[in-house]
Amino acid sequence: MGLSSGLSLFLTVTSTLSCSTMTRHHTVRINHRQEGKEYTLEVPNNNYILHSVEEQGNQLPCLCRNGAYTTCAVRILSGEVYQPEAVGLSPELKDKGYALLCVSYARSSLEIETQNEDEVYEIQFGQHFRRVKKKFKIFMDDD
Repeated sequence: MGLSSGLSLFLTVTSTLSCSTMTRHHTVRINHRQEGKEYTLEVPNNNYILHSVEEQGNQLPCLCRNGAYTTCAVRILSGEVYQPEAVGLSPELKDKGYALLCVSYARSSLEIETQNEDEVYEIQFGQHFRRVKKKFKIFMDDD
């Protein structure tokens, strides 16, 4: 009885310690709006979502692969991501549920949809450009 109790305690402690370094997989459902396709994938929590999508033979819009552009932007419909390197998205857009897949890790099961890059750019920067109204004149020589 003593040996079995000690073994049980050892296994429990080992399991608890292993869980902190263990890779977890999350189900990610992607609505690729531009292509009219849907993907359901298992994605590890220690790999960028975009890399996992590509490793499983699927293609999504992307450009820079370092979180600076909004080509890979998605809207999170449900679930949670971790994206500390997403410098191409304002904190306000992140709070509204936008993410950049090239630098996002799944922290739970997700349901996401791809976005048009121009839409995201307009949401993020459009108000700044509308405030500034400039008139341009072209000066040409008469000769």
